[in-house]
Amino acid sequence: MSKKRPGYRNVFALGLVSFFTDLSTEMILGILPIYVIAELKATRAALGLMEGVAELSNYVFRLISGVVSDRVGKRKVFVFLGYLFSSIAKPLFAFAQTWVDAVIIRTLDRVGKGVRTAPRDALISQSVREKEAGKAFGIHRTLDQTGAILGPLLAFILVPLFGTRMIFIASFIPAAIALIVLILFVVEVEISVRRKALFGGARDVFRGKFLLVLIALTLFNLGLYNFSFVLVRAGELGIATFALPLIYMAINITHTVIGYPSGILADKIGREKTLVLGMMFFTLSSVLLAVLSGSWVYGVIIALIFGVYQGIYDTVSRAIVPKYVPEELRGTAYGIYYLVVGLAFLAGISIVGFLWDTYGRTLAFTYSTLLSTISAAIMLIVSKE
Repeated sequence: MSKKRPGYRNVFALGLVSFFTDLSTEMILGILPIYVIAELKATRAALGLMEGVAELSNYVFRLISGVVSDRVGKRKVFVFLGYLFSSIAKPLFAFAQTWVDAVIIRTLDRVGKGVRTAPRDALISQSVREKEAGKAFGIHRTLDQTGAILGPLLAFILVPLFGTRMIFIASFIPAAIALIVLILFVVEVEISVRRKALFGGARDVFRGKFLLVLIALTLFNLGLYNFSFVLVRAGELGIATFALPLIYMAINITHTVIGYPSGILADKIGREKTLVLGMMFFTLSSVLLAVLSGSWVYGVIIALIFGVYQGIYDTVSRAIVPKYVPEELRGTAYGIYYLVVGLAFLAGISIVGFLWDTYGRTLAFTYSTLLSTISAAIMLIVSKE
C-alpha cells in the first residue's frame, strides 16, 4: 500500500466541506424541534422517534458505505454522493405538512450523512499518521462546528425576516458551496484492497479491546438524547421560541471551543480516558436537566455543559478507531461502530422521550445519568488493561 499521505491539507479541506455543510444544516436544526412540535403537531415522543429513525438510517448507511469503500479502495466518491444527497433533501422541509413528512425528510437527509461519514472519517484518518488522529479529528471538528455556530445565528437573523419555511430552502446555498470545495480540493488516499466477501472484514474488526469500547459506547447511547431535548427543556424554562436558535448556537460554541483541545488531550493522555471525561459532562447535563427548574438561566447553563460533552465525545469517539484497526479496514470499522451505536441511540432517545412524556423528566434523565456512569466505568477499565 502506498504510504504517501496528503497530510493536514486534506484534513482542512474536509473540514471546510463540513463547515459549509454544517452552516446549511444548523440553519434549520435550531428551529426544527419547535417547528415539528408546534406547527406539525408532533409529541415529544414523536420528536424522539423522528431523531431516532433518522439516525438509525444514518448509521446503517455508514456501515454499507464503509464496507463498500474498503472493498473498492476508494473514499471520495462516497463522500461526494453523501453530501449531494443531503444537500437536496434539506430544502424539502419547507413543503412538509405533517410530522410524518418531517420524519421522512429528516431520514433522507441522514441517509446522505450515512453514505459519506464512514468513508470521510477513514479518509481523514489515512491522511495523517495514526498517532496524530486525535489532532486531525480535532481540527475537523473545530471547522465543522464553526459552521454549526454560524448556522443558528443566521437562523436567528433570517427567520423573523423571511419565515421558517424559507430558511429550509435557503439552506441549499452553503450546501452547494461545500460540494464545490469537495470536488476541487479533497484528494483520494490509496489503500490496498482485501479480496474477501463483502462483509468479510467485519470479523477482523469486531474483537479485542475494540469490542470492549463498542460495549461501553453502546450502553452510553442507550441512555443518550440529543440537542432537541435540551432545546425543548430550555423552552420550558422560559426561553422564548425566537431565542432558541441562540441556545443552540451556545451548544455549538462550547462544542467548537472544546473540539481541538480534546483531540490534543486524547493524543497525550489516551483516547479512552478523554472519552470518560466527555461522558462525565453528559452525566452532569443529565443531572441538571432532572433537578433544575424555575429560571431561563438554567437552560443556558445546561446547554453550555451539553456542548462541552459533545465537543469531547464527537471528536474522540471517532479518533479512537484508528488505534485498533488497520487502514484497509477502517471504512468497515467505522461502519460497524456507527451501526452499533446508532441502534443503541434509536432505542435510547426513544426511551428517554417516552419516559419524559409518561413519567416526567426526573425519571427520564436519571435513567440517562445511570447508563452514562456505567459506560464511563467500563471505559476506565479498558484504559487500564
